[in-house]
Amino acid sequence: MLSRIRAIWALIAFVLTVSITILLMYLFKKQNRKIRQIWAKMQAYLLGYRIEVKGEISKDAKLLLLNHQSLLDIVVIEDLHPNNTCWVAKKEIEQIPFFGRILDPTRMIAIDRSNRRSLVKLIKEAKDRVESGRVIAIFPEGTRSKGDKLLKFQSGAKVLAEKLNLLVQPIVILGSRNILDSKELRSNWGTLRVVFLNPVNPNEDENWYENVKIKMEEVFTNEMKNPPKFW
Repeated sequence: MLSRIRAIWALIAFVLTVSITILLMYLFKKQNRKIRQIWAKMQAYLLGYRIEVKGEISKDAKLLLLNHQSLLDIVVIEDLHPNNTCWVAKKEIEQIPFFGRILDPTRMIAIDRSNRRSLVKLIKEAKDRVESGRVIAIFPEGTRSKGDKLLKFQSGAKVLAEKLNLLVQPIVILGSRNILDSKELRSNWGTLRVVFLNPVNPNEDENWYENVKIKMEEVFTNEMKNPPKFW
């Protein structure tokens, strides 16, 4: 019962702070990244979680590959990463009344996964963002998992990295679903863990994408032997 009450509070706080953030980003467009980072750091206090970090963020990687469990996965990377991230989102988010407007001032990339031409759009827009100094962030699983394992990787991230010759940094996130599960309406206090793996150059291994998934699964399995605590 307490977990459900906390989840309702968390989502209300999330909606209110996102609304304010969208307005601020339209008013102060040059401060876009700073506003997003302040908003992300604020969520840790509002929701009652701390972040445990392992590994180092690569200054040279231009593509981040993350496993996906919760809304918090985006929040945490927005908090931690020093560079201006550009998220690849589902087109459905763009269609959400008012809140879908968050994609405009941030110049995030929305794709229609049912449209084969969406990959062409992704590559074109990602190239534009990288050339302007952004770092692309994508969930190769394509959807949220239950937090107990990694799902099958979709091909979009692989094509993107190879076409644009992007250095890739895999990232494994653990415990975010325990802190906030918007689908099951559960929320807890606790810790979530972010593991930054060594960067990968797609040009050095033709099987790099498969090997990245294997490595991320290994890290996930090993870390879950001593999982982040929540209560």
